[in-house]
Amino acid sequence: MTNFVVKTLANAAALAVAIWLLAGITLDDHSSLGRRTLTLILVALVFGLVNLIVKPVVKFFSLPLFVLTLGLFTLVVNALMLLLTSWLAEQLDLSFHVDNFWTALIGGLIISVVSWAVNMALPDND
Repeated sequence: MTNFVVKTLANAAALAVAIWLLAGITLDDHSSLGRRTLTLILVALVFGLVNLIVKPVVKFFSLPLFVLTLGLFTLVVNALMLLLTSWLAEQLDLSFHVDNFWTALIGGLIISVVSWAVNMALPDND
């Protein structure tokens, strides 16, 4: 259970940094801080579920592209997962939006780096 909470907090922190750094990734600015925090945590949960369920399937079917690009195709897959999260957030009436693929590509890179750093800093007791 602790591992799940740590991963969700890491995703929330990484998403917050991407929202802060990129104008093309937005979270509703018109609500209270508590509401934005709750929305960010819910989006982090959606992002975690997308990465848990969809990403392995996409990686499996695109394995030749991973080999061909020596792993750089991971950036494209991360961008697609971020765009899917944006679409799902819209369906769930969460105020999170990613403008386009290129923003998602840079956002995916930022999220990957920040998530890795936060996961290194936070304890993992599972």
